[in-house]
Amino acid sequence: MDIQNIPFGTTDWSKVEPTLHPGTTGQAIWRTRQFGSIRVRMVEYSPGYLADHWCEKGHILLCLAGSLSTELKDGRRFELTPGMSYQVADGAEPHQSSTATGATLFIVDKKPVGTQSANGLTCRIKLGCASD
Repeated sequence: MDIQNIPFGTTDWSKVEPTLHPGTTGQAIWRTRQFGSIRVRMVEYSPGYLADHWCEKGHILLCLAGSLSTELKDGRRFELTPGMSYQVADGAEPHQSSTATGATLFIVDKKPVGTQSANGLTCRIKLGCASD
């Protein structure tokens, strides 16, 4: 991740328009900001959420509330609770997220393939990893 040409700014996440992303079960509500090639999201998973795919995208993820279970393709499982984070590189270890109780996450990753920015607005052509 290369952070360049981003002036100092603040974000009131309650004022960022939410987008709905259904999982196999439950749903994720994303509030997304795009800063050059960097995507920053506040994501809320509903209780009972299960991602609809195995994600291979890299992320830095911080659990703010609730709990998040992440399973790796090799069978290992990790439980995040508030204050815990994980990081994974693009293509490193496929992962799938779920939560029994719901979770609020702060996620930083690279701009997804196929998105375009114009006049500060992001057009979502391909959303990338819907669950992370």
